[in-house]
Amino acid sequence: MILESPVFLHQESIPAEYTCQGADTSPALRWSKLPNKTQSLVLIVDDPDAPDPAAPTRTYVHWVVYNIPPTSTHLEKGAGNDDSLLPTGTLLGSNDWGKTEYGGPCPPIGRHRYFFKLYALDIVLPDLHQPNKKALEEAMQGHILEKSELIGTYQKS
Repeated sequence: MILESPVFLHQESIPAEYTCQGADTSPALRWSKLPNKTQSLVLIVDDPDAPDPAAPTRTYVHWVVYNIPPTSTHLEKGAGNDDSLLPTGTLLGSNDWGKTEYGGPCPPIGRHRYFFKLYALDIVLPDLHQPNKKALEEAMQGHILEKSELIGTYQKS
């Protein structure tokens, strides 16, 4: 399974447009080569370097999306800020700001890594009513067929 973005490469810098120093819009993402038995997809975006990459103390969650239909091949730019751009049936969870929309990189210090993690599941999850990352990961247990990661970095200028 492959996850990529047309706006940044794996292990490369995320353009400022997709951060708190820009429009804070979610980047376009695309995927391919899903496992045959995929029933739904989950996307979790988080930062394991918070608050300081030299001494991280927590993983900060930026976006939680689930029940993305396996017939979809991408998320458009801005889908994390405009529900109408999400594929039909897609549900949202809560990020660490307590919101369902995308919250872009905004590191207080240093260059942080942002993990865009795509999971192929063998089921469609029930409506979990805006779950946080932990609750979604618990619901996914035993149903993950495959996982792909795209890592972008960002440091405030």
